[in-house]
Amino acid sequence: MKLTGRTILITGGSAGIGLAFAFKFLELGNQVIVTGRRESVLNELKAKYPKLHTIQSNVADPAQIAALAKRVKADYPKLDVVMNNAGIMLHKNLKIPATDLAGLMAEVDINIGGVIRMSSAFIDILTANKGTIINVSSALAFVPLPSAPIYCATKSAVHAYTQSLRFQLEETGVEVIELMPPAVKTDLTAEIQEGEGVTLISTDDLIKQSFAGLKAGKLEIRPGQSNLLAFMRRLAPDFINRQLWKASKRLVPAGER
Repeated sequence: MKLTGRTILITGGSAGIGLAFAFKFLELGNQVIVTGRRESVLNELKAKYPKLHTIQSNVADPAQIAALAKRVKADYPKLDVVMNNAGIMLHKNLKIPATDLAGLMAEVDINIGGVIRMSSAFIDILTANKGTIINVSSALAFVPLPSAPIYCATKSAVHAYTQSLRFQLEETGVEVIELMPPAVKTDLTAEIQEGEGVTLISTDDLIKQSFAGLKAGKLEIRPGQSNLLAFMRRLAPDFINRQLWKASKRLVPAGER
């Protein structure tokens, strides 16, 4: 992937992995636009980092995605990278009925619905500019963390969708990259403790390894423990699944929340 002179849109870019990527892309001389759900957070970011462009948008809302696409295509006609990064992870107890059946689908709407809708909404400008789509899935697409069953299911879906997207776009000039991070030390993983088969890497390590993969032209980037989990899924699936269950069992809520 060409890493300089790009116009890049990152969803969920106001914190965590998305913000770390935004800073690195800015450092390399790119024009970077980040989106997020919280206007106040975006305003603080813009005040602190004037070179960063910010737009409030929720990838779970199709109408907001349509409005975002219209605005970005008008204001940033050279857009040539969309990074589908927005995501949430919720720990769920599957043994009891959910009190909020609509809320039960929040991770689906954001983690996979957002990727599908964003990719479709921007495919015309990305094709015109011979651009790049970067979909952020997870090492948990290979081996699920049982306390977060819906999150892991969405990341498996992102993995499958990205592979199909790559095949369909291979003659359009649009590059399709999948980033599959392991557990990273962010707010998303605040409840996860290291041990029992789980290790956490810093955002700095994630950025270093990810950009090495991007620079090398890799289309599926597996930083840190991701390669090991992919390997263990093939070598000893029962063992690694049981280890992750042991590591996450305490995170299953006693009641629905």
